[in-house]
Amino acid sequence: MSCGISMVKYILFIFNLLCSICGILLIVFGALLFSNIHNIDDFAEALRTQQVPITMIVLGTVILLISWFGCCGAIRESYCMSMTYSILLFVLMIGQLALVVYMWLQKDKYLVIMGDVVEKAWERRTRRADYMDAIQISMECCGRSSFADYAFQGYFPPSCCKDTNNCRQETVYRRGCKQAFVEFWDRNSDIIKYTGLVIAAIEFVGFVFACCLANSIRNYRRRADY
Repeated sequence: MSCGISMVKYILFIFNLLCSICGILLIVFGALLFSNIHNIDDFAEALRTQQVPITMIVLGTVILLISWFGCCGAIRESYCMSMTYSILLFVLMIGQLALVVYMWLQKDKYLVIMGDVVEKAWERRTRRADYMDAIQISMECCGRSSFADYAFQGYFPPSCCKDTNNCRQETVYRRGCKQAFVEFWDRNSDIIKYTGLVIAAIEFVGFVFACCLANSIRNYRRRADY
């Protein structure tokens, strides 16, 4: 095998090794965020309410699978596996670009979806308050619209205050979680979009290297047959 093919092979192998590590980390973090499932009802509810960890697990699995094809194609110098990797990486890149374009053109609709996340968490707080507590702690907010949403029960949950051992009306967060959550995603939407474009560009480089490797392997084998 020529020096050029070997260099492309090793670059592609390192690239996919790093992608595999990222995929594994996404799966691990997504699994840690995912609540314990005890029965079918819990599982169905989790699918509706835990979009973020589920997306992390699915995305991590897809990245890990695609990276596996890339690593195997580079190590085995397999034309078939290298081309399969190229196609899968191209599909992932197109899907990612479609998501970025969706966020760009449908930002208002996207923010409405983020607001619905808080609505769902608020509606289910009487059964399980972990989602609402997580939002209140991370966003430093209280209630759906404001801290007054808890007035009917006569006390505030510890997650509504910075000092969880002394949570009262004087120390409670004033801002509502729906507003805080939507504003957070509104502020960071540009970062997400440009990060998605950068990752897509990196994937395109990997796609080009994979195509070059597959083409070099095919040409090398054709010359070896003569």
